[in-house]
Amino acid sequence: MVRMTRPALLAEPGTIHIVSSTDQGEQQSAGVWTIPNLITIVRLGCIPVFLYLLFGRDNRVAAGSLLAVLGATDWVDGWVARRFNQVSELGKVLDPTADRVLFIVGIVGIIIDGSAPRWFAVLVVAREAVIGGAMVVLTALGMKRFDVTYLGKCATFALMFAFPLFLAHAGFESSRTVWLVLAWAFAAPGLALSYYTAFAYVPQMRNNLRAGRAERAESQREVAR
Repeated sequence: MVRMTRPALLAEPGTIHIVSSTDQGEQQSAGVWTIPNLITIVRLGCIPVFLYLLFGRDNRVAAGSLLAVLGATDWVDGWVARRFNQVSELGKVLDPTADRVLFIVGIVGIIIDGSAPRWFAVLVVAREAVIGGAMVVLTALGMKRFDVTYLGKCATFALMFAFPLFLAHAGFESSRTVWLVLAWAFAAPGLALSYYTAFAYVPQMRNNLRAGRAERAESQREVAR
């Protein structure tokens, strides 16, 4: 009896592999139930915990620490997906969506709490809302998806540390000045980078919208033939 084995992940050019129905089912299920997706869901589940610590327990230090950990582990799910070949279509949508939800909810909570300068927090939320809304609308109109730039990731990383430091500034009475200086050390460059990348995304959105519509039109012509 010949036993069929799963084909190697890397194959020589021109090689044809036959995949059994069992393998196909496993591959399809792996597209949803993956470790990176589980990590993303856990990070989303921490949002109510953050709000409870901030408002239910009135513990700004604990809330800020949790927010900092969530910001610092933003890269974990993506790294695991690439390292263990568990990149999925769901993960490509779920990961950035979770990051944006976590980011906006955290900042709105801090605005309500009053730990960070209101004008600064409002500018950050406004940028996220405009870019996020534009992405949703343009994607619905046919725009091709594109990844966040390196500078965009740096901006988010800086802001995700700035807000916990503002919470620490409000929570630690004895060393407030130190925490405030550290907060602005991340907040100022993070805000500048976030708006710079927002304007830099405009031509990319326009080009990807044009390319996406062209591909959709070509697909419709192929179907019509």
